[in-house]
Amino acid sequence: MAVQRNTSGARTARGAGTGANGPSGGPARNDRSGKPRKRKISKKQQAIYRRRRIVAGTVLLLIIALIVFCVYSLGRGIGAVNTMIHHDEVYAISRDATPAPKKVSNVKDCSASDVTLQLSVASQSVPVGGSLDFTATIVHEGSGNCLVDGSDSGRVLTITSGQETIYKSDVCPADSRLLLMAKGDKDVQKVTWNTNANATLTECTDESGWAKVNAGTYVAQLSLKDHPKVKSDPVTFTVG
Repeated sequence: MAVQRNTSGARTARGAGTGANGPSGGPARNDRSGKPRKRKISKKQQAIYRRRRIVAGTVLLLIIALIVFCVYSLGRGIGAVNTMIHHDEVYAISRDATPAPKKVSNVKDCSASDVTLQLSVASQSVPVGGSLDFTATIVHEGSGNCLVDGSDSGRVLTITSGQETIYKSDVCPADSRLLLMAKGDKDVQKVTWNTNANATLTECTDESGWAKVNAGTYVAQLSLKDHPKVKSDPVTFTVG
């Protein structure tokens, strides 16, 4: 390498394009500082990640809801089976634990001195296998208000033939029909008898299976079940 001397006395080397300080003689730049560069996420990628998180959260909620539903259904099913198995015991316990209804009214029940019964018949005769209508009347003749059961089970129609009882209207139970009656009140009801016999039954059965009575003379009379001595006048009629 040739060295030439310039006017200032400083030497320069020919052919030396770069030195320790770089081409311009200034300090060299170092792009690698030793720290990792932060990765930038685009808005599109952020939206994708957000949708994925929403989907994952929704699926997790559905799984939790399904587990809760299965546990609840299983518990209900076990309870239902247990109730079916122990139904009689539960019913007996609940029935024993239920107190008898209390009478909340101060109105007394009608006694034998409060009411009278009246009975009339639509016809004095009826063909075998036919039906006969009676008019049953309860009359209040007491001094104060009272309650009386005016149903076919409380106000009983009895039909006899000689000394034999043929028919009673209370063989089959009827819903209670409580009447609040004051002095002078009347309750009038129609009672139909289908010329059949049921007095020998030990329990209520379908009326279509009851036997029809034979031709003959019969007597009908009303009475109060709670006060058997309270009776209407007897009514005589014939079947034939």
